[in-house]
Amino acid sequence: MPSTKDRDKRQSIIDACLRMNALGINQGTSGNISLRHGDGMLITPTSTPYEAMKPDQIVYMHLDGNHDPSQRPSSEWRFHRDILKARPEVQAIVHTHPPYSTMLAIMGMEIPPVHYMVAVAGGDTIRCAPYATFGTQELSEHAVKALEGRLACLLEHHGMIAVGPSLSKAMWLAVEVETLARQYHGCLQIGTPPLLSKEEIEKVRLRMAGYGHAEE
Repeated sequence: MPSTKDRDKRQSIIDACLRMNALGINQGTSGNISLRHGDGMLITPTSTPYEAMKPDQIVYMHLDGNHDPSQRPSSEWRFHRDILKARPEVQAIVHTHPPYSTMLAIMGMEIPPVHYMVAVAGGDTIRCAPYATFGTQELSEHAVKALEGRLACLLEHHGMIAVGPSLSKAMWLAVEVETLARQYHGCLQIGTPPLLSKEEIEKVRLRMAGYGHAEE
């Protein structure tokens, strides 16, 4: 029987999935979420409507990839596992297909420093990882590399990943990245936007330490 804390974590994943769609940063069941849990992770199951998802359907997976064979984790479990293995400070991962971030990703474009809020993703750009088929180890390796020194990245012809020290922080960041993508897309309709310098973004990044969604 799962503990109350275990069940609460599972429910928080379901709540976040529903919120992703309500916020318009995801469609259907295309997104997926994971939380570090003990020596492994809790991750959304594959092809399960969020509205019908139950806490006991959230899959517990060891970081070696083993899980209850009666359960089917998200097809993207590899990059969730590999990010958690590579980044011990990360507690939560949100993967979505938001419209504007995905438009830029289809074009293979990163988000440059058009606005100082780019700094909340950890650097002066939000990189775009090269394309690889969904669910593959190749995609996982591209994502881990694109996230080096960063808290978010785009995935070419695919979507976006945001990570954080908590699920609320990762969700907040996913919304911020989609906002930046929308702003950049809008600027490109007018012309080539001027960019902030690497030095200015670093100044902002240091000044904004702790900025964002308050921990619960």
